[in-house]
Formats: sequence, C-alpha cells, structure tokens
Amino acid sequence: MSTITSQQDIFGSLGLTREQSNSGPQTDATELGLNTFLKLMITQMNHQDPMKPMENGDFLGQIAQFASVTGLDKLNNQIEDLGTSLTSGQALQAGSLVGRQVLVPTDTGRLYPGEKLTGRVELPESSSEVTLRVYDQVGQLMREMPLGAAQAGTLDFAWDGMTDNGSYANPGLYRMRVAAQQGEQGVDLNTQLFADVESVSLSGAQGLTLNLQGLGPVAFNNVKQIF
Repeated sequence: MSTITSQQDIFGSLGLTREQSNSGPQTDATELGLNTFLKLMITQMNHQDPMKPMENGDFLGQIAQFASVTGLDKLNNQIEDLGTSLTSGQALQAGSLVGRQVLVPTDTGRLYPGEKLTGRVELPESSSEVTLRVYDQVGQLMREMPLGAAQAGTLDFAWDGMTDNGSYANPGLYRMRVAAQQGEQGVDLNTQLFADVESVSLSGAQGLTLNLQGLGPVAFNNVKQIF
C-alpha cells in the first residue's frame, strides 16, 4: 500500500473528490472528524472488491494518516502565529531602546568633542596593575593610563580625550586596549564600550539590530547590558 502524504491523496485513493469553492462558509478542519470517518467507511464498502475486502488495519492506517496531516497543518499555523507574536514583541522592545545606552563587546569607539569614551572589562583574577592604552586608527599610541591594582570582577574605565602630550585628541575613532598584570605575565582583556542607541532595525534574516552612535549597527544578541 503506497504512502499517502496529503488529505487530497487520502480522498482520491478512496474514490472521493473534494469540491473547490471560494464561496460559502469554510468548515473548520477540527469538525470533520466524524463526518469524514463515515464517508470514508461508506465509500470503502461501496468500492471494495467483495472477493478482496480491505483489511481493517489498512483502513485504520488511512484514518490515522488523515489525522496526522490535519494535525501537522494546525501545528504549522500555530508556529506561524508564534513567530508573528515574537516579532511583534521584538518590535515593541526595539522601540523602547532608542535613546538608551548599551554595553557592547568592542575595542573601538568614537570620541566626540567635550565627551568621554567609557568602557568596562572583566578581570578573571586580581591584578597588581591594570593599564589602559588608547590608539588612533593608524596604531599610534595616544594615551597610556595606569588604572592601578584591581580585584577580580568588573572594572570600569574612561578616557577624557587627553593625550600624553597634554593636548586633546581630535574627534574620531579610537581603539582602547586594557592589559592586566597577573603575576609576571601581562594579559590583554576583552574590552566592552558604552554607546547610545540612535535607532533600531528589525528584519527576518538578521533579527533585531541596534544602530549605535559612533559605532554603527550591532546585533541585539551581542548587547551585554542595557542602561
């Protein structure tokens, strides 16, 4: 007995046809159970070979396939509804993020006149000396700032734009590196910077994306903290 993969195949294999009509009320598939069973049973009795009647197991198998197809259709509709709800929830959440500040994993930030670049690192263990170094886009060291000793955990830092020669750096992009002395070895830490959310984008492929001031787009999943 061949495998039946849709409701139309099931009806066709039993000699039934379904009228296609765009007018009139549509019947809920959940209400077809008893009527469909009776039609299938009568059709089987009218069309089967009296010398080779259909086995009860075959008939019950077709009913089970009918039920499975209907259940899969309902499940697909429920999944689509869930996806729509999740997207709507993300859109509402995205709207509330505009104007707020977030913490993202990056070592590059944009310095604006009269403002600071602020960030955070996580120390896996205590350090006798932590140092912040700021570089411009061509790799030139602009400022070296000793941050002193620090315990394991979160350490915030800030650069006010002042260079080692006592002048203010020009507005633009700068890279911030933080190193911690642990024993006799210096360890580079993963830098996270604070940035303001200018706008948000929501697409099916990329999901929720935040457009950050001075940093550009970043996936919402990469955001470490929202303030």
